[in-house]
Amino acid sequence: MKAPVHLNALRAFEASARHQSFSVAAEELNVTPAAVGQLVRALEDWLGTPLFHRNSSGRARLIATEAAERALPDIRAGFDRLIVGMERLKEAGQHGLLTVTVSPAFAAKWLLPRIEGFQLAWPDIDVRLDTSLKPVDFLAQRIDVGVRYGAGQWAGLKADKLMDEEVYPVCSPRLLEDASRLQRPGDLRNETLIHDLSMEGHADFPGWDTWLRAAGVEGSLPGRGMKINNSAAVLQASAEGHGIALARSVMAQEDVQSGRLVRLFPEVSLVSPLAYYVVYRDDCAGLPRVAAFREWLAEEAHRTP
Repeated sequence: MKAPVHLNALRAFEASARHQSFSVAAEELNVTPAAVGQLVRALEDWLGTPLFHRNSSGRARLIATEAAERALPDIRAGFDRLIVGMERLKEAGQHGLLTVTVSPAFAAKWLLPRIEGFQLAWPDIDVRLDTSLKPVDFLAQRIDVGVRYGAGQWAGLKADKLMDEEVYPVCSPRLLEDASRLQRPGDLRNETLIHDLSMEGHADFPGWDTWLRAAGVEGSLPGRGMKINNSAAVLQASAEGHGIALARSVMAQEDVQSGRLVRLFPEVSLVSPLAYYVVYRDDCAGLPRVAAFREWLAEEAHRTP
């Protein structure tokens, strides 16, 4: 028995089952609901079995049959493999487009200052950056590779550790013009502290209270403070003299090296339990553009102090 060639009918069936509606499936596929219904009926005729329960009760939602429900995971996996196959065909003769997802702050403070090196080494690869703090669907949004910050586990993705980081306080050099200021960690209780709200989703990330305890400072945090939901903006606010920021070393590296920011109390070392990871779908690992970018990221991370 030959395999069915009704790919459009299979797409119509899968979308209808997922949305439980011919109408919503039609919107996704950019066709009419009648066309979706005809495709599904043609597939049922070819298979010789119904795929949805039909009755006269006026049920609003489509309900797939038990046999159809059992088949759907394999059909969806098949479509995923077809997408990967098409990507491999696009690789023939050219490296193509590389879509990378990173946070806005990581892009601004680490990736963009270095990306020219990758573009010079791989001029045939066009890089498209997707910068977002929200999780993205790598398959649906055609993401090739990304850098994520966390504990190293994300559903459906492979994760290779890229680099660890410390957290430490930084401030503008102007705040240190008064020699009596910020002599010891406890003096931070008299300062305006800047809090990075972009880390609120990571319960294990060490905040100001954790750093102060590591420095031997007891008691509650000062009442004054500024809260910002972007790590790059946190550093900018500190560089402009608005307060003391608890910096992430990967983000703050160039600002500290250039003197825009000064690391305070370097004798206190606190390594974050979270780290940066290169993430990608396992079935895309062999794509030349993905392999090239992963190798380049590892080389750049190795150069990062």
